Amino acid sequence: MRFLLFAVIAVVVLFLSVYVKRSSVLSSNLKQMGLGPGLLQGIAFIALLMAAFQLITIIDAGTVGVIKVFGKVDSRVLREGVNVRNPFADIIKMNIKTQERREEMRAPSKENLTVGLEISVIYHLEPSVAPEIVRTVGLEEDLIRKVLLPNFRSVVRDVTAKFEAKAVYASKRDEVAAAISAKLAEAVSERGIAIESTPLRDVILPQDLAAAIEEKLRAEQESQRMEFVLVKEQKEAARKRIEAEGIRDFNKTVAEGISDNFLRWKGIEATNALAGSNNAKVVVIGSGKDGLPIILGGVN
Repeated sequence: MRFLLFAVIAVVVLFLSVYVKRSSVLSSNLKQMGLGPGLLQGIAFIALLMAAFQLITIIDAGTVGVIKVFGKVDSRVLREGVNVRNPFADIIKMNIKTQERREEMRAPSKENLTVGLEISVIYHLEPSVAPEIVRTVGLEEDLIRKVLLPNFRSVVRDVTAKFEAKAVYASKRDEVAAAISAKLAEAVSERGIAIESTPLRDVILPQDLAAAIEEKLRAEQESQRMEFVLVKEQKEAARKRIEAEGIRDFNKTVAEGISDNFLRWKGIEATNALAGSNNAKVVVIGSGKDGLPIILGGVN
């Protein structure tokens, strides 16, 4: 409707400027008020320019535009950038970026315990379904309030009721989140909402149960630590056993290789070396074991 308003203003002011030029009496009166023909023509030009701007619309990145003309929603979607538009149409902009909604709720577990949850749903709107959303539900906030959040709360309670509280709290936390995401996607996909994930941010159990679960987890961790220590000690014992076997085999090999004849031969070699040295010494020939010489001492 702004297009029509600016167009009417431009035509009226332009007509007034032409009439002022032809009427000297009216022209003098308007000039005394500071409204000469030139100023009126300038106002008319600005009004025409504003009317022309109503023929285009700019869609920001991450949004789409839905065209609504006299209450009827067009099936076309305006994409980001500059778009030519019907001047009589309303452009409803819808966010298609990834968004997050965080909920705090209480949900039942398989054993009928009440579990406190802080959980998020990360989603985005499908661009192609935007006109249908406007036609059947309304604006984006209407879609979230009427479709996404009610289904989200219902799915969360339905899924947690299939798991024990301790599983939701610890061992199957990711499995619970994946089950919620899959079931919620199935429930809202036809309405143009694409579910990306539903991470469980926090799980609050009854105090007694939480303490028992934490104690059990600590015991399991201690058991795993002791198993690690036991395996480490077993490996160390095996290493020492292998090392001892190696030393034993080495000694056995050396013992088998050194015979009495070999030792006698080494004794003879040593005697020859002593006899050829320049140091003074006393050698008793044939008095040692096996007839080898005994070296009593020497003088430098």
